[in-house]
Amino acid sequence: MIDRHDTTDIPGSPTGTPPPDGGHLIVFDTTLRDGEQSPGISLDTAEKLEIAEQLARVGVDYIEAGFPVASQGDFEAVQAIARSVGTQPGAPAICGLSRTQLGDVDRCWAALRDADRARIHVFISTSPQHMEHMLKMDEAQVLAEVRSGVSRAREHTADVEFSPQDATRTPLDFMLEVLRTSVEAGATTLNIPDTVGYGIPWDFGALIQHIRREVPGDYLLSTHCHNDLGLATANTLAGVQAGARQVEVCVNGLGERAGNAALEEVVMALRIRADQFPGVTTTVRSEELARVSRLVARLTGYPVQYNKAVVGRNAFAHESGIHQHGVLADRSTYEIIDAAAVGQVGRQIVLGKHSGRHAFADSLAKMGISIQGDGLNQAFTRFKELADRKVEITEDDLEAIVAEEVGHDLVEGFLLDSLEVSGGTVGVPRATVVVSRGGSKSEATADGNGMIDAACVAIRQATGVDAKLIGFTVSSVTGGVDALGDVVVQLEAGGAKVSGRGVSTDVVEASARAYVSAVSRLVRIQERNDRRQVEIGP
Repeated sequence: MIDRHDTTDIPGSPTGTPPPDGGHLIVFDTTLRDGEQSPGISLDTAEKLEIAEQLARVGVDYIEAGFPVASQGDFEAVQAIARSVGTQPGAPAICGLSRTQLGDVDRCWAALRDADRARIHVFISTSPQHMEHMLKMDEAQVLAEVRSGVSRAREHTADVEFSPQDATRTPLDFMLEVLRTSVEAGATTLNIPDTVGYGIPWDFGALIQHIRREVPGDYLLSTHCHNDLGLATANTLAGVQAGARQVEVCVNGLGERAGNAALEEVVMALRIRADQFPGVTTTVRSEELARVSRLVARLTGYPVQYNKAVVGRNAFAHESGIHQHGVLADRSTYEIIDAAAVGQVGRQIVLGKHSGRHAFADSLAKMGISIQGDGLNQAFTRFKELADRKVEITEDDLEAIVAEEVGHDLVEGFLLDSLEVSGGTVGVPRATVVVSRGGSKSEATADGNGMIDAACVAIRQATGVDAKLIGFTVSSVTGGVDALGDVVVQLEAGGAKVSGRGVSTDVVEASARAYVSAVSRLVRIQERNDRRQVEIGP
């Protein structure tokens, strides 16, 4: 991890200074600063305020609200957060980032000064790569900048953080000299940034131990780890185990390039594996994690990957039959986190091609459908056939499968007999469809916003079924110019939600077939419900 040319090796963990026993771990959230530096994210003041208010509800200790000198908008956002969130009782301290230039430091303080508790975070690059290609400075000049910038920040506030940017690629002897200089100038928190995600957990932990031993003074050690190698959370935890008592994190792991250590991952790892971090505690209210995750995703436009740890859509979902059987018996079989503890819903059974008979029968039972013996076997076989072609099976799909397989007299659905469309850059897109049902044909012509829309409108007119389109997905079954288009539509009518699938080399035709399929399911469900009403009676 360290560029050790002309430096001494870092002693490993067994010979280093023992980490402090337990203690409060400061959670320093930098979503509004480093997180906003993710490509394509640009939050306005109102959006930053909304996120900052939710971070306060989460219970983080510090909110790094921005980089005030970067732009007038950033200055105003930091100032607004300092004046609003930063003055609330029990609120997090508000921090601003600053280069070592005196004007930057003063500008940062001007944005922060109205907060009840404010921190100036001063940084400068220290790696050979950054010093040569960015700063155009030598080591003596960098040391002078550190001394000057930190001293000026200390004139404004007693809470000063210093970061040697690209620390993990900085020669060890020089980094230690920089850190000693910053402490002498008044820094109270030393943050060790793995700016380019170069760190490896055991090496990063050893580095934290070495700094604690070699840099005298009264200060707190902090981690700031990037995820370029997928190790940001692991490196952060190694730092905590080695004695760091502040972690710099972002909601959903946002940040430059591959992002930063994720707030939700670090907090829950510390909580679930408390045996590895005895006595280490945070003030984070974990039940707010899912909420802040959704808020940040919505305002930044960065969706959370489905399999994201702790807050992803699939974090507590189970499709494998063996896993489903286990969690239905007891949550702890396959869930190490109580979903409610992070604001999620646990034991989510997702029916798909990997699901087993146990989960299938359980889902039917929860829907109020009780079948056994051959009827269950036939329905399960039909379900598996459908699951091979459909990623996720809905409750309405299950009702239709059961109705078909246990001998209900279902009325035949609609068939798409023909489709003719016209469109392009000139003229209004138009579609003519012919659908049939039970030997009776119906034709309709309609205009639309595009050829697919026109086809769907025509099908609504021809079938007489008015439904709301709530989902539309197009994918390619194969590759090449002759690829089959696979379309799945979801419709809602009368409280029922159904899906239909259509496949064709023509995506308009595939869409029409999917729409007709979904309409047929709606009709079947409605007619089945009508028969139930007749059987039950008034």
